[in-house]
Amino acid sequence: MLNARIKLRHLMAFLEVAKRRSFARAAEALAITQPGISKAIRELEEILQTPLFERTSQGVSLTQAGLTLLRHAGPAMRALDEGVSAIGDAHHGGRWLRIGALSTVESRLLPVAIQRWHSASAAGQHDTSVSVVTGASAYLLSRLRLGELDMVVGRMTEAREIGDLYFEHLYYEPLVIVARSGHPLAQVTPVAASQLIAYPWALPPPQTTLRQQVDSFCVRHAITLPPLLLETLSLPVSYRYTLESDALWIAPREAVIEELESGLLKELALPFEAQGGSVGICTNVSMTKSLTRDAFCETLRQVAAERIIPRS
Repeated sequence: MLNARIKLRHLMAFLEVAKRRSFARAAEALAITQPGISKAIRELEEILQTPLFERTSQGVSLTQAGLTLLRHAGPAMRALDEGVSAIGDAHHGGRWLRIGALSTVESRLLPVAIQRWHSASAAGQHDTSVSVVTGASAYLLSRLRLGELDMVVGRMTEAREIGDLYFEHLYYEPLVIVARSGHPLAQVTPVAASQLIAYPWALPPPQTTLRQQVDSFCVRHAITLPPLLLETLSLPVSYRYTLESDALWIAPREAVIEELESGLLKELALPFEAQGGSVGICTNVSMTKSLTRDAFCETLRQVAAERIIPRS
Protein backbone atom coordinates (compact mmCIF):
# COMPACT_ATOMS: atom_id res chain seq x y z
CA MET A 1 0.00 0.00 0.00
CA LEU A 2 1.25 3.48 -0.83
CA ASN A 3 2.66 5.35 2.15
CA ALA A 4 -0.12 7.69 3.27
CA ARG A 5 2.42 10.46 3.84
CA ILE A 6 3.33 10.55 0.14
CA LYS A 7 1.11 13.07 -1.59
CA LEU A 8 0.44 13.70 -5.25
CA ARG A 9 2.39 16.98 -5.03
CA HIS A 10 5.48 15.05 -3.90
CA LEU A 11 5.37 12.79 -6.95
CA MET A 12 4.63 15.63 -9.35
CA ALA A 13 7.57 17.59 -8.01
CA PHE A 14 9.84 14.54 -8.19
CA LEU A 15 8.90 13.73 -11.79
CA GLU A 16 9.31 17.31 -12.96
CA VAL A 17 12.78 17.67 -11.40
CA ALA A 18 13.77 14.27 -12.84
CA LYS A 19 12.58 15.36 -16.28
CA ARG A 20 14.17 18.82 -16.32
CA ARG A 21 17.31 18.07 -14.25
CA SER A 22 16.79 21.41 -12.49
CA PHE A 23 14.84 22.59 -9.45
CA ALA A 24 14.44 26.04 -10.98
CA ARG A 25 13.07 24.79 -14.31
CA ALA A 26 10.81 22.30 -12.55
CA ALA A 27 9.41 25.04 -10.32
CA GLU A 28 8.75 27.21 -13.37
CA ALA A 29 6.99 24.34 -15.16
CA LEU A 30 4.75 23.67 -12.16
CA ALA A 31 4.15 27.39 -11.53
CA ILE A 32 5.39 27.21 -7.94
CA THR A 33 8.35 28.75 -6.15
CA GLN A 34 11.75 27.09 -6.09
CA PRO A 35 11.68 26.85 -2.27
CA GLY A 36 8.28 25.15 -2.63
CA ILE A 37 9.58 22.45 -4.95
CA SER A 38 12.73 22.01 -2.85
CA LYS A 39 10.52 21.50 0.21
CA ALA A 40 8.43 18.87 -1.60
CA ILE A 41 11.55 16.93 -2.63
CA ARG A 42 13.02 17.19 0.85
CA GLU A 43 9.80 15.86 2.39
CA LEU A 44 9.72 12.96 -0.08
CA GLU A 45 13.34 12.08 0.68
CA GLU A 46 12.59 12.16 4.41
CA ILE A 47 9.60 9.86 3.95
CA LEU A 48 11.64 7.42 1.86
CA GLN A 49 14.72 7.91 4.08
CA THR A 50 17.06 8.19 1.12
CA PRO A 51 18.39 10.93 -1.22
CA LEU A 52 16.74 11.01 -4.63
CA PHE A 53 18.93 13.62 -6.33
CA GLU A 54 22.53 14.72 -6.25
CA ARG A 55 23.84 18.04 -7.52
CA THR A 56 26.23 18.14 -10.49
CA SER A 57 27.85 20.87 -12.55
CA GLN A 58 25.03 20.44 -15.11
CA GLY A 59 22.22 20.65 -12.53
CA VAL A 60 20.93 17.63 -10.63
CA SER A 61 20.98 13.93 -11.41
CA LEU A 62 19.08 10.98 -10.01
CA THR A 63 20.61 8.70 -7.41
CA GLN A 64 20.08 4.95 -7.72
CA ALA A 65 17.09 5.27 -5.40
CA GLY A 66 15.78 8.09 -7.58
CA LEU A 67 16.12 5.95 -10.70
CA THR A 68 14.19 3.15 -9.00
CA LEU A 69 11.39 5.50 -8.00
CA LEU A 70 11.30 7.03 -11.48
CA ARG A 71 10.91 3.62 -13.08
CA HIS A 72 7.66 3.10 -11.18
CA ALA A 73 6.32 6.59 -10.43
CA GLY A 74 6.38 7.81 -14.06
CA PRO A 75 4.16 5.02 -15.47
CA ALA A 76 1.92 5.16 -12.38
CA MET A 77 1.25 8.86 -12.86
CA ARG A 78 0.69 8.27 -16.57
CA ALA A 79 -1.86 5.56 -15.75
CA LEU A 80 -3.63 7.96 -13.40
CA ASP A 81 -3.67 10.62 -16.10
CA GLU A 82 -5.07 8.12 -18.59
CA GLY A 83 -7.80 7.21 -16.11
CA VAL A 84 -8.82 10.85 -15.78
CA SER A 85 -8.62 11.33 -19.55
CA ALA A 86 -10.75 8.24 -20.12
CA ILE A 87 -13.60 9.93 -18.28
CA GLY A 88 -13.39 12.82 -20.71
CA ASP A 89 -13.10 10.40 -23.63
CA ALA A 90 -16.39 8.82 -22.63
CA HIS A 91 -18.03 12.21 -23.16
CA HIS A 92 -16.00 13.57 -26.06
CA GLY A 93 -14.74 10.42 -27.80
CA GLY A 94 -11.24 9.53 -28.97
CA ARG A 95 -8.05 8.17 -27.44
CA TRP A 96 -4.41 8.87 -28.20
CA LEU A 97 -1.31 6.80 -28.84
CA ARG A 98 1.84 8.83 -28.05
CA ILE A 99 4.89 7.94 -30.15
CA GLY A 100 8.44 9.25 -30.04
CA ALA A 101 10.03 9.22 -33.51
CA LEU A 102 13.71 9.46 -34.38
CA SER A 103 14.78 10.84 -37.76
CA THR A 104 15.57 7.32 -39.01
CA VAL A 105 11.85 6.51 -39.27
CA GLU A 106 10.26 9.90 -40.00
CA SER A 107 10.23 9.54 -43.78
CA ARG A 108 8.79 6.10 -44.47
CA LEU A 109 8.32 3.51 -41.73
CA LEU A 110 6.26 5.60 -39.34
CA PRO A 111 4.12 7.49 -41.91
CA VAL A 112 3.21 4.22 -43.66
CA ALA A 113 2.40 2.54 -40.34
CA ILE A 114 0.22 5.48 -39.25
CA GLN A 115 -1.62 5.48 -42.58
CA ARG A 116 -2.36 1.79 -42.13
CA TRP A 117 -3.42 2.41 -38.54
CA HIS A 118 -5.84 5.13 -39.60
CA SER A 119 -7.25 2.84 -42.30
CA ALA A 120 -7.98 0.29 -39.60
CA SER A 121 -9.69 3.01 -37.59
CA ALA A 122 -11.86 3.95 -40.57
CA ALA A 123 -12.83 0.29 -40.82
CA GLY A 124 -14.05 0.42 -37.23
CA GLN A 125 -11.26 -1.67 -35.69
CA HIS A 126 -10.27 1.00 -33.14
CA ASP A 127 -10.78 4.68 -32.30
CA THR A 128 -7.25 5.72 -31.32
CA SER A 129 -5.50 8.74 -32.82
CA VAL A 130 -1.72 9.17 -32.98
CA SER A 131 0.46 11.92 -31.54
CA VAL A 132 4.09 11.98 -32.75
CA VAL A 133 6.92 13.73 -30.90
CA THR A 134 10.31 14.08 -32.61
CA GLY A 135 13.73 14.78 -31.14
CA ALA A 136 16.99 13.23 -30.01
CA SER A 137 17.00 9.74 -28.52
CA ALA A 138 18.01 10.93 -25.04
CA TYR A 139 15.04 13.29 -24.87
CA LEU A 140 12.52 10.80 -26.22
CA LEU A 141 13.75 7.91 -24.07
CA SER A 142 13.58 10.09 -20.96
CA ARG A 143 9.94 10.85 -21.77
CA LEU A 144 9.28 7.15 -22.33
CA ARG A 145 10.82 6.33 -18.97
CA LEU A 146 8.57 8.96 -17.35
CA GLY A 147 5.52 7.35 -18.96
CA GLU A 148 4.83 10.36 -21.18
CA LEU A 149 5.22 8.30 -24.37
CA ASP A 150 3.89 4.85 -25.23
CA MET A 151 6.89 3.94 -27.36
CA VAL A 152 9.93 5.34 -29.17
CA VAL A 153 10.65 4.19 -32.73
CA GLY A 154 13.94 4.52 -34.57
CA ARG A 155 17.62 3.67 -34.50
CA MET A 156 18.73 3.85 -30.89
CA THR A 157 20.64 0.70 -29.89
CA GLU A 158 23.73 2.85 -29.33
CA ALA A 159 21.86 5.12 -26.89
CA ARG A 160 23.10 4.89 -23.30
CA GLU A 161 19.68 6.01 -22.12
CA ILE A 162 17.97 2.74 -23.11
CA GLY A 163 19.03 1.18 -19.79
CA ASP A 164 16.23 -1.03 -18.53
CA LEU A 165 13.83 -0.12 -21.34
CA TYR A 166 12.92 -2.90 -23.76
CA PHE A 167 14.14 -2.67 -27.38
CA GLU A 168 12.73 -4.81 -30.20
CA HIS A 169 14.79 -4.96 -33.40
CA LEU A 170 12.99 -4.47 -36.73
CA TYR A 171 15.72 -3.99 -39.34
CA TYR A 172 19.14 -2.45 -39.95
CA GLU A 173 19.40 1.05 -41.42
CA PRO A 174 22.75 2.58 -42.48
CA LEU A 175 23.83 6.18 -42.62
CA VAL A 176 24.92 7.34 -46.07
CA ILE A 177 26.78 10.36 -47.45
CA VAL A 178 24.74 12.17 -50.09
CA ALA A 179 25.08 15.32 -52.19
CA ARG A 180 23.12 17.06 -54.93
CA SER A 181 23.38 15.29 -58.27
CA GLY A 182 25.65 17.98 -59.73
CA HIS A 183 28.08 18.00 -56.82
CA PRO A 184 31.82 17.83 -57.72
CA LEU A 185 32.11 14.49 -55.87
CA ALA A 186 28.90 12.98 -57.25
CA GLN A 187 30.66 11.21 -60.15
CA VAL A 188 33.95 10.47 -58.40
CA THR A 189 34.63 6.75 -57.85
CA PRO A 190 35.91 5.97 -55.33
CA VAL A 191 35.74 9.02 -53.09
CA ALA A 192 38.56 9.43 -50.57
CA ALA A 193 37.59 10.46 -47.06
CA SER A 194 40.10 13.30 -47.21
CA GLN A 195 38.08 14.85 -50.05
CA LEU A 196 35.00 15.25 -47.85
CA ILE A 197 36.41 17.93 -45.59
CA ALA A 198 36.66 20.44 -48.44
CA TYR A 199 32.85 20.85 -48.25
CA PRO A 200 30.34 21.79 -45.53
CA TRP A 201 28.53 18.93 -43.82
CA ALA A 202 24.93 18.58 -42.68
CA LEU A 203 25.02 16.13 -39.80
CA PRO A 204 23.26 15.15 -36.54
CA PRO A 205 24.00 17.38 -33.53
CA PRO A 206 26.34 16.38 -30.68
CA GLN A 207 25.06 14.08 -27.94
CA THR A 208 22.97 12.03 -30.38
CA THR A 209 23.48 8.37 -31.26
CA LEU A 210 23.84 9.19 -34.95
CA ARG A 211 26.55 11.75 -34.20
CA GLN A 212 28.49 9.04 -32.40
CA GLN A 213 28.65 7.16 -35.70
CA VAL A 214 29.89 10.29 -37.48
CA ASP A 215 32.64 10.66 -34.91
CA SER A 216 33.59 6.98 -35.32
CA PHE A 217 33.74 7.43 -39.10
CA CYS A 218 36.14 10.35 -38.72
CA VAL A 219 38.38 8.35 -36.39
CA ARG A 220 38.45 5.35 -38.76
CA HIS A 221 39.44 7.53 -41.70
CA ALA A 222 41.78 9.82 -39.74
CA ILE A 223 39.95 13.00 -40.69
CA THR A 224 38.48 15.89 -38.73
CA LEU A 225 35.16 17.62 -39.17
CA PRO A 226 35.20 20.44 -41.75
CA PRO A 227 35.07 24.03 -40.48
CA LEU A 228 31.53 24.64 -41.80
CA LEU A 229 28.78 22.50 -40.27
CA LEU A 230 25.01 22.41 -40.16
CA GLU A 231 23.99 20.47 -37.06
CA THR A 232 20.33 19.52 -37.06
CA LEU A 233 17.88 16.62 -36.84
CA SER A 234 15.50 18.40 -39.21
CA LEU A 235 15.21 16.43 -42.43
CA PRO A 236 13.61 19.30 -44.44
CA VAL A 237 16.33 21.76 -43.41
CA SER A 238 19.12 19.29 -44.24
CA TYR A 239 17.55 18.36 -47.58
CA ARG A 240 17.04 21.91 -48.81
CA TYR A 241 20.50 22.96 -47.64
CA THR A 242 22.09 20.02 -49.46
CA LEU A 243 20.06 20.48 -52.63
CA GLU A 244 21.01 24.15 -53.00
CA SER A 245 24.70 24.01 -52.03
CA ASP A 246 27.81 21.88 -52.21
CA ALA A 247 27.17 20.53 -48.73
CA LEU A 248 27.43 16.82 -47.96
CA TRP A 249 24.60 15.31 -45.90
CA ILE A 250 25.17 12.37 -43.58
CA ALA A 251 21.67 10.95 -43.40
CA PRO A 252 19.73 7.74 -42.68
CA ARG A 253 19.15 5.95 -45.97
CA GLU A 254 15.39 5.93 -45.32
CA ALA A 255 15.37 9.72 -45.15
CA VAL A 256 16.81 10.14 -48.66
CA ILE A 257 15.79 7.00 -50.57
CA GLU A 258 13.13 8.74 -52.68
CA GLU A 259 15.51 11.58 -53.60
CA LEU A 260 18.18 9.04 -54.53
CA GLU A 261 15.73 7.12 -56.70
CA SER A 262 14.58 10.31 -58.42
CA GLY A 263 18.15 11.46 -59.06
CA LEU A 264 17.89 14.67 -57.05
CA LEU A 265 20.53 13.39 -54.64
CA LYS A 266 23.49 11.12 -55.22
CA GLU A 267 25.10 8.74 -52.73
CA LEU A 268 28.85 9.18 -52.70
CA ALA A 269 31.06 6.22 -53.54
CA LEU A 270 32.33 5.93 -49.98
CA PRO A 271 30.43 3.60 -47.66
CA PHE A 272 29.70 5.23 -44.32
CA GLU A 273 28.57 2.06 -42.54
CA ALA A 274 28.54 -1.57 -43.60
CA GLN A 275 25.38 -2.85 -41.96
CA GLY A 276 24.07 0.19 -40.16
CA GLY A 277 22.31 0.48 -36.84
CA SER A 278 19.38 -1.47 -35.50
CA VAL A 279 16.04 0.29 -35.99
CA GLY A 280 13.25 -0.85 -33.74
CA ILE A 281 10.67 -0.18 -31.05
CA CYS A 282 11.54 0.82 -27.50
CA THR A 283 8.92 0.38 -24.77
CA ASN A 284 8.76 0.79 -21.01
CA VAL A 285 7.99 -2.62 -19.51
CA SER A 286 6.96 -1.06 -16.20
CA MET A 287 4.01 0.67 -17.88
CA THR A 288 0.57 -0.90 -17.73
CA LYS A 289 0.06 -3.36 -20.58
CA SER A 290 -1.83 -1.75 -23.46
CA LEU A 291 -3.63 -3.66 -26.20
CA THR A 292 -3.61 -0.49 -28.32
CA ARG A 293 0.16 -0.12 -28.00
CA ASP A 294 0.66 -3.80 -28.81
CA ALA A 295 -1.57 -3.49 -31.89
CA PHE A 296 0.40 -0.53 -33.24
CA CYS A 297 3.68 -2.36 -32.63
CA GLU A 298 2.31 -5.20 -34.74
CA THR A 299 1.51 -2.70 -37.49
CA LEU A 300 5.12 -1.48 -37.37
CA ARG A 301 6.35 -5.08 -37.61
CA GLN A 302 4.19 -5.73 -40.65
CA VAL A 303 5.38 -2.60 -42.44
CA ALA A 304 9.02 -3.44 -41.73
CA ALA A 305 8.58 -7.08 -42.76
CA GLU A 306 7.09 -6.09 -46.11
CA ARG A 307 10.38 -4.37 -46.92
CA ILE A 308 8.77 -1.00 -47.48
CA ILE A 309 12.05 0.17 -45.95
CA PRO A 310 14.95 -0.73 -48.27
CA ARG A 311 17.58 -2.69 -46.44
CA SER A 312 21.30 -2.68 -46.93
